[in-house]
Amino acid sequence: MYNPSCYKDQKHVHELTGSTKIFNECNDCHNHRFCTVTGEAIYHKDKHDHYHEVKFRTDFSDEHFHEFCGKTSGAIEVGNGKHVHFIKNFTEEEDNHKHEFQAATLIDSPIDFKCK
Repeated sequence: MYNPSCYKDQKHVHELTGSTKIFNECNDCHNHRFCTVTGEAIYHKDKHDHYHEVKFRTDFSDEHFHEFCGKTSGAIEVGNGKHVHFIKNFTEEEDNHKHEFQAATLIDSPIDFKCK
């Protein structure tokens, strides 16, 4: 049974999608795509900023995939009380290599706005 009081402390999340940098060594040229939703907001002690944990598995390309587990930057304001987060890192190593990637999350609650 649905109980709204169980969700009163839930915090926002962001969508995150992107592609890794192309790996190009020893006639092996490929990259990977990823798409995920971040974990809930984790606030710093002073509560003036927050970040999100990120976990994903890339698509299966060149007969393998990569995983990533890390966190975003703090909030980057984009106007109207909305924000995004930046992330730049490397996937875990698989098939004797890893991929660099960088991406920005989508806006939190993109359709949550007041009509005039």
